[in-house]
Amino acid sequence: MKFGIRSRNVLINNELRSAVVLIGNGKISEILDYNTSGEYITEDYDDLTVMPSLIDTHVHVNEPGREDWEGFETLTKSAAAGGITMIVDMPLNSSPVTTDKNSFEKKISAAEGKLYTDVGFYGGAVPDNISELNSLRDCGVMGFKSFMIDSGLDEFRHISESDLEEILYELNKFSKVPLLVHAEKSEGESENIIDNEFSYSSFLKSRPGEMECDAIKILIRLSEKFDSHIHIVHLSSADAVDLIRKAKKDGLKITVETCPHYLYFHSEIIPERNTVFKCTPPIRNNDNREKLWKAVKDGVIDMIVSDHSPCPDDMKFKSEGNFVKAWGGISGIQLGLSAVWTEAKKRGFSIPDISKLMSAGPAKLIGMEKVKGKIEKGFDADIIIFDPESTFTVDSGNLFHKNKLTPYEGEKLKGKVIVTYLRGNKIYDNGVFTENPFGKIILKETF
Repeated sequence: MKFGIRSRNVLINNELRSAVVLIGNGKISEILDYNTSGEYITEDYDDLTVMPSLIDTHVHVNEPGREDWEGFETLTKSAAAGGITMIVDMPLNSSPVTTDKNSFEKKISAAEGKLYTDVGFYGGAVPDNISELNSLRDCGVMGFKSFMIDSGLDEFRHISESDLEEILYELNKFSKVPLLVHAEKSEGESENIIDNEFSYSSFLKSRPGEMECDAIKILIRLSEKFDSHIHIVHLSSADAVDLIRKAKKDGLKITVETCPHYLYFHSEIIPERNTVFKCTPPIRNNDNREKLWKAVKDGVIDMIVSDHSPCPDDMKFKSEGNFVKAWGGISGIQLGLSAVWTEAKKRGFSIPDISKLMSAGPAKLIGMEKVKGKIEKGFDADIIIFDPESTFTVDSGNLFHKNKLTPYEGEKLKGKVIVTYLRGNKIYDNGVFTENPFGKIILKETF
């Protein structure tokens, strides 16, 4: 007997309407009128919003090798609680980093049997592994990741402009996968000096928006030269928006993401010495935040993903408040939808808008737009039940990722994920997970 989800607010074809979503063999088999009766069992969610689950294409799991930072089980549980049913893992900060076939196989082995959501993987593109890119692509990676500035890990070196040319030349030989780039560049290939290591404003000054603009100018030029899909990760500087807008207008294959923390926080509210907020590129001022929101509204920014990048609490040096020593990264994958909705609703965004940015947009980046990211017949039955009017105050004790330190602590957020379904299986329900993980490893050639 088929199973159905019934609600007066189901997101279908970019609008909310009353419907019953029938599920069979993990897929959406039919979408019926709300009052249709038949031989199926339904769960009735009344006026709660039924929408596609989120896809997070920028996550640092850190396993294998740095399981004390994060791991597949804790990460995917936290993702499911945040309404996410698929993540894509970055090739760092695990040990080894994912830059060849052997390290990729270790990553796969580490993930098996632990996944509460589906997981895909990126490969790394660094100066000394260009000859490995083809074999990594054959392993099934969703794309490749590079840094134009120090990544913070000696084993994942940043690339020069000439390296980028070699990488793009190689990628054009064998596949249509994106090159994802951390786009910051500084003179002398090193970060600017932080003149007061205990000051957020000094840290912010050391990573100005010009660093992003300088890097993005190079990426635009190379995208045109090689006719390549380049994806700019975690855009934080609105100074680069006009550059990107023009590149898109010119027909270049440039896509761009930003993150919840750049849309929710701004530098004026960050206390000095509070290293929990350190990330790179940094959270900038409120005027910049509003310009990012406008770029989202205008479609210049294609998607919103977490860049969940945790570390053990002591690596944040919170008690010391030292921005030079502190690891740069934000933990918040479980809270992304609520944080974005809290601010988006104030600016006139709708649930369909947010779904496009956090579900359909990321699905398209990894080539899964005909499988995931929509409530449509034949798609995976990856669905969440969302209460857009519910409010809650963030208590880090209720977070499921391994290290609980987060800048969202104590924030009052609007919108709460109630239930998460993965291929029709209820994997999360009001704080409770299924006993067995239903997640799968998703490789590029398998869909």
